[in-house]
Amino acid sequence: MPESLDCRSGLPTLPGSLLEDLRAADEILVLTGAGVSAESGIATFREALTGLWARFDPAQLATAEAFREDPTRVWSWYEWRRAQVLVAQPNPAHRALATWAERHGRLRLVTQNVDDLHERAGSRDVIHLHGSLHASRCFDCARPLASPPLPETGDSLVAPPRCAACDGLARPGVVWFGESLPAEALATAWALAERCDLCLVIGTSGLVQPAASLPVVARQQGATVVRIDPQPAADFNGDWQLLGAAGVILPALLGRL
Repeated sequence: MPESLDCRSGLPTLPGSLLEDLRAADEILVLTGAGVSAESGIATFREALTGLWARFDPAQLATAEAFREDPTRVWSWYEWRRAQVLVAQPNPAHRALATWAERHGRLRLVTQNVDDLHERAGSRDVIHLHGSLHASRCFDCARPLASPPLPETGDSLVAPPRCAACDGLARPGVVWFGESLPAEALATAWALAERCDLCLVIGTSGLVQPAASLPVVARQQGATVVRIDPQPAADFNGDWQLLGAAGVILPALLGRL
């Protein structure tokens, strides 16, 4: 069972063994999830929708079948989400991870998030397992397409633009239900899990596969696995759980190091 530290009122004195593992880490894998973006005000995927979208289940808008049935509705919903992201700003957790990477050249960041807040905070070479809202492509030929200007209101419907090469419709550059993760991103993340000696799991439930297997692989290979999240996970098979907001804990950890 992992050791848990209550960090909701600030980072307590860390056990020597944990501090030693953090300082001695040679290769660090960081896996982030929706909880990190939520601290910047971005609604998580499963939260209730509002306005025009209140009557929809997000899962019903996140499949290729839904896009074929009504491309305007699906495209408009993702443009609404992209507008939310562009208004949001990186929070202290995003900035702390970027600073940590600057100080420690062998920290690699893998995210399940489809926003660009890590990049805007200064992180480089971020591995997006679930794609990006800012990387649309043609539904038919997969040609990368430039993101169009956002509509004036998130409650409006707008048809997806067409591909100049084949006249196919633009689709969001995210991984929908029933689709495979980007092969190169997954292979890179897996290789990092196999060779890291410290794995930080931040703001994710650890339920979505195959990302949830990365900390498991890391621990099997001898890495110290630390989870940072406000809520404890009863089935977390790691070494430590630091319970609290990532935007509080990560800057404090960086200061201790």
